[in-house]
Amino acid sequence: MGAPVSPALSAAPEPSPLVVGEDGLARPLWASRDPLMREYYDSEWGMPVRDERGVFERLSLEAFQSGLSWATILRKRPAFRAAFHDFDPDTVAGYGEPDFDRLMADAGIVRNRLKIAATIQNAAATVALREEGGLAQFVWSFQPAETPKPVTFADVPTTSPESVALSKALKKKGFTFVGPTTMYALMEAIGIVDTHLRGSHRRGSSGVWAE
Repeated sequence: MGAPVSPALSAAPEPSPLVVGEDGLARPLWASRDPLMREYYDSEWGMPVRDERGVFERLSLEAFQSGLSWATILRKRPAFRAAFHDFDPDTVAGYGEPDFDRLMADAGIVRNRLKIAATIQNAAATVALREEGGLAQFVWSFQPAETPKPVTFADVPTTSPESVALSKALKKKGFTFVGPTTMYALMEAIGIVDTHLRGSHRRGSSGVWAE
């Protein structure tokens, strides 16, 4: 009988969480196959969004994404923008029953009654929040002192103390469909935290967090 093999030597190597593309750039698996998702990852995800309309749009789409894949929402984004008047808060806040019925009949978007109603309600809450500096400033005020530095997907949080606090604060302001997990996804999307994996070509690219 030969000598026992060290567990460190016998264990299969961990697969890399990053994929190096033909362009030589390392991306996570979710952004390496679908051209639309790759373009979104390379140019949008995690870049700072600090304007009211931009934050309102992303907050709305994160709510619609709940229970669905982000790829589904991204493919429907042009239809969402057309249906919701480019997510102009003043316009959406003024929607009435005819607009609600129009949205429920629009096959280009996610026709969920609660999520559509939430978007209209959140638009009104966004307009009201201008008296306190506006939605973008309010959301960014929950930026943490540090950002995660994940090596694998298991290292990426799904919530944080700040996303829990943001969720509670927004609910007090009249927003809905803004749970802690959804708010953490929003914080990732608009650059409040940087959860790009270490080694990704996008890590630290937002300019918000120095590597």
